Amino acid sequence: MSSSLLAMGIFTLVGAITPGPVNVLALRHGAARSRLACACYVLGASGSYAAVVWAMGQGAHWLMQALPHLSTAAEWLCAAYLLWLAWRLAHAPVETPVTEAQKHNDSARMLQLLLQGVAVQTLNPKAWLVALAGIGLFVLPQANRAMAQWQFCTMSLLACLIGVGCWALLGQWLSGWLHTPRRQRRFYRLLALLLVASVAAMLA
Repeated sequence: MSSSLLAMGIFTLVGAITPGPVNVLALRHGAARSRLACACYVLGASGSYAAVVWAMGQGAHWLMQALPHLSTAAEWLCAAYLLWLAWRLAHAPVETPVTEAQKHNDSARMLQLLLQGVAVQTLNPKAWLVALAGIGLFVLPQANRAMAQWQFCTMSLLACLIGVGCWALLGQWLSGWLHTPRRQRRFYRLLALLLVASVAAMLA
């Protein structure tokens, strides 16, 4: 049991911490927002991923396989949403400097960031594919599938909190370097390019 939980933990953490659209946006919010605002985004993305894993375990993977057009439509919907976010990032306004006072004015945006985390993760094909693979590896082969699914959902939630949270903390660390409009503009455009690259990788 302990070895299977260890394997499950490694699988979920690797899936959560590797680069992707959710983590790119966490990096951006970490650089420009307060820790509490970043936490809202991380919680939204992590809770959404746990829900994706649960849905896959309840049979969504059979639906996706039975209706391949639904999967294709979901991929294109996600691609369109991420490209729109990339455009927003590339044209994001800059501040000189990004002060702590400005960061603490994020209270009105916390719900928006929470919902953005939910939306980006729900529309992220990487999340569905990793969940599908994990269900096949760690849930379906078990005699007690209900218990295995709860374990995998819990592990996925914890791994996502750690993985996305690490990217947000990296953004917080970079915020001290982003004290000029020029650096902020370059940073946002780099993140926009990373989002476009992740979309291209998804559709390849």
